[in-house]
Amino acid sequence: MNPCLRAIVRTAHFENVEVVGVREGFDGLLRGERMRLTARDVGGIIQRGGTILQTARSPEFHERKGRLRALRELNGAGIEGLVVIGGDGSMHGAYELTEMGFPVVGVPASIDNDIWGTNMALGVDTALNTIMEAVDKLRDTASSHQRAFLIQTMGRNCGYLALMAGIICGAEVILIPERETSLADVAEAVEDAYARGKTHAIIIAAEGNSLAPQDVVNHLEGLEVGFKTRLTILGHIQRGGRPGAFDRLLATRMGVKAVESLIAGETSAMVGLDGREITTVALSEVVSRQREANIEYFDMARMLAR
Repeated sequence: MNPCLRAIVRTAHFENVEVVGVREGFDGLLRGERMRLTARDVGGIIQRGGTILQTARSPEFHERKGRLRALRELNGAGIEGLVVIGGDGSMHGAYELTEMGFPVVGVPASIDNDIWGTNMALGVDTALNTIMEAVDKLRDTASSHQRAFLIQTMGRNCGYLALMAGIICGAEVILIPERETSLADVAEAVEDAYARGKTHAIIIAAEGNSLAPQDVVNHLEGLEVGFKTRLTILGHIQRGGRPGAFDRLLATRMGVKAVESLIAGETSAMVGLDGREITTVALSEVVSRQREANIEYFDMARMLAR
């Protein structure tokens, strides 16, 4: 988010547009937590993870009364347009503001990559590199001790992280919400890996898949599939860290496009990556659909795991 914020501020100033940052998301908007942002205020943040404006959930904003208060705050501060950076909830909040007549352009930022209208959201590539580094280290232990490791990634409703990590890390088994997999299927794959002479087995599971991680471990241990099985839950380590090169560039391009879109008069849109181009898509379309992991990649991963 920080590289994106930097791009927004500096693009806006280049276009002679004043920028006000809102601290702590919609919750901060309701409390009037605002600060003027100049080009110097966003200097030295391009390499920092997270967001210097911080973020917070806002139950009050879910209610129409809260949104009316937010609208009053925006108008009272003389703010003419808003850029909202965030995930699915943020895009829904942005859409609700546009339905009340306030111009908003969204920027998708969610490591789950579950936001419709963009090939990639901010943070996804950096999170994938964090997972890849962790799995590579765990593989060293797995190979040395002939173990099976179950590694749980984030991804409640979308298995993108687990699926992509499974491919780039050469996992034997991938568990995602979009594809049902039984305990018997997992056991068969791990036992087959052992029988074919592999020194380890890697299972990568999205947190939203249908099998509880400890149940998988207990099942494999009970069957004695050849490998001893260990569990690692990566948790919030996936959400932090310095943004990688791809994320810095994507965030910058999206930030520039968001400002250009607002200045051009777009009032209810989200910027997104479409192939190699940064385009815009209507917020009404974004909030009406959810992006899922591509099952073609799942089938490819199973083939490559042999």
